[in-house]
Amino acid sequence: MNFKLLLLLIGLLFSFAGFSQEMKEGFTYLETGKNKEAATFFLNILAEYPTNKTAKLCYGRAVGLSGSPAMAKKIFTELLSQYSNDFEIKLNYAESLLWNSEFDEAEKFYGQLTQEKSQSFPALLGYANTLSNLKKYEEALIYVNKALQVLRGNKNALQSKKYINLGYARQYLGKRDYKKSIEILNSNLGFFTDDTETLLNLANVYLISEDFENAAKIYQKIGEDPSNKITALNGLALMAHLNANDKEALEISKDALNQLDAEATSDIIKQTRERHVQALIWNRKYKEAETEICAFLKQYPNENWVFSLRATLNIYKSNFKKSIADYNSILQNEVRSFDGNLGKANAQKAMGLFDDAYESAETTLSFYDNQKDATNFIKKLDLQFTPTATLKTIYNFDNGNNKAYNYLIDMVFPTSTKLSFLGSTNYRTTQNNVLSSSAKSSSFSLGVRYQLRPSISFKAIAGVSNTSSDVKDYSKLITSIAFEMKPFKLQNLEIGYNRAIQDFNTALLNRELVQNNFYANYNISSNFNFGWFTQYFYTTQNDDNTRNLLFTSLYYNILNKPILKTGVNYQSITFTNQVPSIYFSPEKFNVVEVFVDLLKDEQSAKIKNFFYGLSGAIGLQYIEDDEAQSTFRVKGNFGYKFSDACLIDLYALHSNIASATAAGFQFSEIGLRFKYAFLRNPVFRK
Repeated sequence: MNFKLLLLLIGLLFSFAGFSQEMKEGFTYLETGKNKEAATFFLNILAEYPTNKTAKLCYGRAVGLSGSPAMAKKIFTELLSQYSNDFEIKLNYAESLLWNSEFDEAEKFYGQLTQEKSQSFPALLGYANTLSNLKKYEEALIYVNKALQVLRGNKNALQSKKYINLGYARQYLGKRDYKKSIEILNSNLGFFTDDTETLLNLANVYLISEDFENAAKIYQKIGEDPSNKITALNGLALMAHLNANDKEALEISKDALNQLDAEATSDIIKQTRERHVQALIWNRKYKEAETEICAFLKQYPNENWVFSLRATLNIYKSNFKKSIADYNSILQNEVRSFDGNLGKANAQKAMGLFDDAYESAETTLSFYDNQKDATNFIKKLDLQFTPTATLKTIYNFDNGNNKAYNYLIDMVFPTSTKLSFLGSTNYRTTQNNVLSSSAKSSSFSLGVRYQLRPSISFKAIAGVSNTSSDVKDYSKLITSIAFEMKPFKLQNLEIGYNRAIQDFNTALLNRELVQNNFYANYNISSNFNFGWFTQYFYTTQNDDNTRNLLFTSLYYNILNKPILKTGVNYQSITFTNQVPSIYFSPEKFNVVEVFVDLLKDEQSAKIKNFFYGLSGAIGLQYIEDDEAQSTFRVKGNFGYKFSDACLIDLYALHSNIASATAAGFQFSEIGLRFKYAFLRNPVFRK
């Protein structure tokens, strides 16, 4: 080698060392995450050295990491065309595909890189992250573990493995495999002890699987770290609500709110205030909740979590139109919003917009496959329109020696969300051993129920009743027509007519007594736990008698889960003609009573659980101008829910209120009911 060439090589080495030293500042920017400063720095370098590969590579990384992934990909594509065999450029190009969310292309490219260099840590880790983004978590774990074999204990790889496991656990959670989901999350805690994100996901699995005991333990574990105390309290408040203890949820949320201080992050402040407002809504403290939401709207305009709070408040207050408007605002901001789509479905169902509710729930599932709340919503909606048969057997008796056995079958067969066909058959035997009289009656009827508008439905039924007794045989037409309406918020009105045969005992059956009942039922609920129900019957009979019956009840809801309410009832009956020898027909009759109802109904009961009801009342009855007589009645039922489609219950009642016979009357009834949805789905849904 001649002397001039040696001098040239020595000069180049010193020049490169000086250039590297000159770019050290830019490298520091990249290492410390100051990507915008790095982009400016390397752009200046390229202005002086436009062909420098290292500067261009670093500029591409800085541009991509500072929010311009498309430009970064363009830069790496140009470099790749110049240096097609440069593995480092290939790695950066592959990473730019991830930045641009081109995961399918990234999967192919990283697959080639791992074949080219099977021990390349960045290639293995990049491939794992790509597979994770494609929700191929099982394969992603294979490659992140390979990366950890190359660089054991690497924090970036462990962090990637943590998030792969979080995604993998969510996947099993969607399949309702809670055991596997918990197992995967626990594996995270093996290398990230007490990791808050993992613990929160673990608590969520326990909440969804309704394992509240373990959920509480996890939240308590999270709260052991003082910096996570408020997060834990927010979780415990939600757990209390899901466990039907809303008062406890409010107390916990107040505790969390009081612990907010100057060190709390903006996210924690928002989450805590949001949970507190939710707890206020759960406890029906609507004015306080509304005040807080108004403050949120000023501080956080056009934010989905605020719209969601207001929508929830309006759902609880039965302002469903306003609720739907808020959910639409959420969906304008984020079309994939879970709260927006499923919340809208719930509001539409409450308004009677059943087809729209199906559509919103299906949209939710298109974004969140197999999501538990959305699938359960559709199941419940399906059950509402699935053909159902109800079988009843009833035995009743009174102190007038009347006995009766009743066997009934009712069927409902919906053919759409608007139209249902109805069918009913009834067989009844009555007897009185003292009078040596007996009779049999049977009836068969068909009808339809049609939703004219979301708030108005029409029902019409017609059939024939056949009677056979010791005295005579005859047949009569039976029919009923009714309109069911929701004229205003929290109000239900039913107006109708029915024609019925009086079949309480053999004496009435032998009289061929037919009643034409014109009636109205009106219920007014409120947002402050009071309610008022009123029923009025005007009855004409084929014996030229008429009856007026008024029943009204003012009640107060003490609890919602289970339902506990108390109130006062008043009933008045008058007949135009008095025929006491045939049936109870006073000129004036009044009853005043106080009552208590306790109810865990079949709708709220979980599968493979019991449901029950108990109702009791005491009062006074006034017959004509006679002195007041004490009254009482008690009714109870106890049932078991085998599945959403099948249940059975037994009920019994006893009353001494004057009725179809006379004063001093005592009546008892025992019944068994079996309800079964005999098809798996509505006939109009595949």
